[in-house]
Amino acid sequence: MSDAFDDLAILPPCREELVILKRDSEYLLVNKPTRLLSVPGRHPQNRDSVIARLLEDHPNAAIVHRLDFDTSGIMVVPLNKAALSHISKQFQARTTHKTYIAVVDGLVAQDSGVIDLPIAPDMENRPKYKICTAIGRQSVTEFTVVSRDEIAQTTRLLLHPITGRSHQLRLHMQAIGHPILGCEFYADQAARKKSPRLLLHATELAFDHPVTGERVEGVCKPVF
Repeated sequence: MSDAFDDLAILPPCREELVILKRDSEYLLVNKPTRLLSVPGRHPQNRDSVIARLLEDHPNAAIVHRLDFDTSGIMVVPLNKAALSHISKQFQARTTHKTYIAVVDGLVAQDSGVIDLPIAPDMENRPKYKICTAIGRQSVTEFTVVSRDEIAQTTRLLLHPITGRSHQLRLHMQAIGHPILGCEFYADQAARKKSPRLLLHATELAFDHPVTGERVEGVCKPVF
């Protein structure tokens, strides 16, 4: 999932700390704060990012996957070329396992389900994407209800993306009538106003250790 703000104006500075959750000789697990790029943007003043911060102390660090600018949560950052290659192949083969926490508008009726709707770039409204059966790429998301708040009329979900399309989770939740709170792209005004930030957080990431082969299961709880 790529950053959607690469070609926009200068971004406001991110004052939050990039927290290192785990240090391994082959990789780091980090908690990316909301409104921090994963990699530097195209504008020269949008240099601040996960990788730019890490390179100061870890000169061989490399990005193997991204989280959107507004999304917070766990990322794995390889520390050498061999680890980068090994973990990259796992993402390509979809043997990694990613779970997100989201708070969405409205009360989701089903306790769990699968959303299978193709996604394509919205060329008339860049950098947005859209559901498109004509040219969209297959995109699949599993969801499970954690809790429902009848007073606030919101639902907390676990989201498991089978595919990794840009804006997939935001679009899929909007498509079933439950946009993620605080989403500047796809939520209506009421849902945007329910949160000052996007309530989407990468909470779990599992992959095989690039040397030992043992399964690594990282967990990072959201602040919301």
